Amino acid sequence: MSTARAGSRWVKADLRARRGQALLTVLAVAGIVAALITAVTLLEDGTNPWRSLFAQTDGAHVWFYTKDSPQVALGGIDGVAQIAGPYRSAPVTVVQNGKKEPAALHAMPATPPRVAHPVVAEGRWLDPAQSDGVVVERSFAGALRLKLGDAFSIIALNGERHTLYVRGIADSAEQGFYPEWTPGLAWVLPQTLDQIEPMLGRSEWVTGLRLTDPDATQVVSQRVVVMLEGQLQRVYNWREVRAAMELDNRLLGTLLALFGVVGLVAAALALANAAGGRVLGQLRDLATLKSMGFTRGQVALLLLVEHGALGLLGVGVGTLAGWAVTVAVLGTTSVAPVPVLAIVGGTALTVLAAVGVPAWRGGRTPPIPGAPAAPPRGHLSRLARLALLVRLPPALILGTRDAFTRRLPAFLTAFGLAVPMMMITIGLGVWSTLDNFLSHPEQVGQHASLYVRQGKLDAAEAQRIAEADKDVQSVYPGSDVNALAPGQARSVRVRALGSSAVPYPFPVVEGRMYGQPGEAVAGQGLLDLLGARIGDRIRLTVGGSPLIVRIVGRTVEPDLDGEVLSVGLDSLAAKDSVPPEFYALALRQGADPGEVRGRLLAASAEGLDVQRVVNPADRLSVIRVVIVWLIVVLALIGLANLLTASALGLRDHAFDLAVLKAMGLTPRQVMATLVTGTGLLVVVGIVAGTVVGATVVTGLIDLQGYTSGVGAGIGRPPSPLTLVIAVLVAVGAALAVALIPARRAARAQVPVTSR
Repeated sequence: MSTARAGSRWVKADLRARRGQALLTVLAVAGIVAALITAVTLLEDGTNPWRSLFAQTDGAHVWFYTKDSPQVALGGIDGVAQIAGPYRSAPVTVVQNGKKEPAALHAMPATPPRVAHPVVAEGRWLDPAQSDGVVVERSFAGALRLKLGDAFSIIALNGERHTLYVRGIADSAEQGFYPEWTPGLAWVLPQTLDQIEPMLGRSEWVTGLRLTDPDATQVVSQRVVVMLEGQLQRVYNWREVRAAMELDNRLLGTLLALFGVVGLVAAALALANAAGGRVLGQLRDLATLKSMGFTRGQVALLLLVEHGALGLLGVGVGTLAGWAVTVAVLGTTSVAPVPVLAIVGGTALTVLAAVGVPAWRGGRTPPIPGAPAAPPRGHLSRLARLALLVRLPPALILGTRDAFTRRLPAFLTAFGLAVPMMMITIGLGVWSTLDNFLSHPEQVGQHASLYVRQGKLDAAEAQRIAEADKDVQSVYPGSDVNALAPGQARSVRVRALGSSAVPYPFPVVEGRMYGQPGEAVAGQGLLDLLGARIGDRIRLTVGGSPLIVRIVGRTVEPDLDGEVLSVGLDSLAAKDSVPPEFYALALRQGADPGEVRGRLLAASAEGLDVQRVVNPADRLSVIRVVIVWLIVVLALIGLANLLTASALGLRDHAFDLAVLKAMGLTPRQVMATLVTGTGLLVVVGIVAGTVVGATVVTGLIDLQGYTSGVGAGIGRPPSPLTLVIAVLVAVGAALAVALIPARRAARAQVPVTSR
């Protein structure tokens, strides 16, 4: 019992003696754990919205749209457990607060079906006593700022306006979130839809299939395509809905995971360096404990408890911080328990393993060491010889010699600084890529700044008004259609924009732009889906009409996981391209899209529907905050490594300080000697980390783009000026930190002695 009390007092006294370093260790580990928990939550959340909604709604695995109500026995297909619908659906335009948004009204009964039934989050379901009621899908209602009881207008295809009242807001696993998935979704009673759109020819029928085995989706979809033949308009499955619900959390989660894993390695290295440095500085204390009766195992346990407690405290703080960030970002208090427990347990084991080896070495300290441990002696390093050769001042020569006295700790110190600096450089590369998206939106397919839909006007009048504006440089007519992919039994997006003679300037990064009807460019996601390459000819089906094109180029495509085929409007059949669905407006350099939008609305007497294009980088602005946070955490890790190196250097050369002063070196020269020894390791580590980070950052970003379907060719390294500033700031901050203990030691009136 007395041994335990003595050991606990010793641990407390040592921790009080180094409060600053202990605090840095706790903060560094906490930051890494918080990053990992946030990452895994965001990555898990990429699939959890669909997963939870699918379970709540008893969702369907396959959805298909037909011209008429299917008359075939779909329930007889092997693997089909239940059928949702068929439900009639009609396209409308929702008018709310001056905005016009495309929507689809689905007719559903007053009694929700057993399969693929929306889950009402606010309000109540449809009631025959209120035939003008509508239930709006939650993300669509949020985009339109609709609340319970609000009234809004809809415009049917025949131009008639109708007023509906929001009776409920519901969640559904039928399609992805709006606006990434269009059109928006709303449900009305069948009799209400009959009043809004009485003509069956202007509507379509929606049917869902719930399968016994989700992995059989491909086989079942192919059978549906064969059975329905010409009636089928489009088809999609649960995998597409799940991917659409992932939004941008996947990219953010991947970035956090990369930082977290590499940061964990750096944090473990910092802990190992700190523990090893403290063991070297505590040899006499450890020998005293041995002489007092402490066994080898007890001494090792004391060291493990002291240094491991800091890491475990950081794990606890990081867990709470990760939970708080999850609540702030996702608005939910629930986190995936299994991944979080794995992170907490894995980080705790990493912490204990990092401090275990130094603790074991400390336990082997003899009770009475023959002499205080001293740095190894030997020949001058090549760098020290070079310093002598160029006749540097004595203080710098001595510091150059001291930098690599202990080669393994010197390497670990430089490596411990290089890893955080490498990740900081990668973060700056991500920042540079986002800046490039904002300053050059045409590189991600955003050459146009405005999209104009004809609204109340006819197509020719809409085009005339758009072309007449002084700041409109080019007008590209376009239409988005869904096409059935061959052998995939699912739909893909075909974007027809411009013409083959005057194509829309899509960002082609491989191959060339289409130049004649029958040629197309595709996103990486579509190429992967179809197993196609540039030069291949593919056959799609658009509304029953074949679309045969040859892929001549690959584009950077941020929408729909890159599963988009881009063609000229003249490559589509007349029924799909006349009149155009919208016009993409490219503005002159320096023109304000807001002003142009205002003039177009005024010129058309509010008849046009004019929307600004949303840059993909705007949705990723939160990544900038994450990068700043992670840079701070990585800087803390580097600072912890630096303090360990400074303490070890002071301990190794404690006896040299008296000799240096006796030789006539002033306190400033002694301080320069100590800072030079640490500063060389700082410069080597920071420069090496910057070089490696700048070398790999473009490839890592392009790899992420490739795997997400956007495609390679989007990565941008930090500018040379940014790298130079980052290196200077990092080196300057590190030297300023190293200067504090060196100045205190150099001005000491008595020689600093090792303990």
